[in-house]
Amino acid sequence: MKKIVLAVVGLCLATTLFAQKKNEDKIVIETEYGKIVLALYENTPKHRDNMFKLVKEKFYDSTLFHRVIPNFVVQGGDPDSKKANPGQALGEGDLGYKVPAEINNVDYHQRGAVGMARDNNPDKASSACQFYIVTGKKFTDEELNNISKKTGRNFTPVQRNAYKNKGGTPHLDGNYTVFGIVEEGMDVVDRISAEARNSMDRPDKDIKMIKVRIKKKKRFLLF
Repeated sequence: MKKIVLAVVGLCLATTLFAQKKNEDKIVIETEYGKIVLALYENTPKHRDNMFKLVKEKFYDSTLFHRVIPNFVVQGGDPDSKKANPGQALGEGDLGYKVPAEINNVDYHQRGAVGMARDNNPDKASSACQFYIVTGKKFTDEELNNISKKTGRNFTPVQRNAYKNKGGTPHLDGNYTVFGIVEEGMDVVDRISAEARNSMDRPDKDIKMIKVRIKKKKRFLLF
């Protein structure tokens, strides 16, 4: 009888553990150079949920990476880029609303960081759709100290180490919301960043986000 009870308890526990799943959603951007996988942060829920919403609506499909600056960022998501003429100026397209700023001291512009573009509004609210990925460059301690003096923001040891050894764009910290990180495909981002571009930093060739989708990764939670 005890063996039967234990077996039932074990089966129930296994069933409970199997049911206790949590989806870790990632965003996959397909380009002609390969895939870029973005992991979005939990502590910037407004930006995270807004991007998930747009991806579910297939908004980003056929938009361009319309701005590329080596050792800085690549930027995309302008709705006007879907049917843009060659050489057309881009970067002003929007969806008629802004996402409230979620700037904090934890998320920073390390290489691979995903941030939201914005105009010069005083609240630093983000564009509804245009985002950028940091390629950046490496900084010395002296350069980081000078940036701290100008911005009044101090870098943590972890942040300082990242900027020195991986690179990034530390002067953007505190001014734009960082809400994710490239988990896979920085080599793809680097190829896009290296494309020839015109005086407006638009690539000479159209670099499309062919398809942008949500990828669910299941994780077990053990209690």
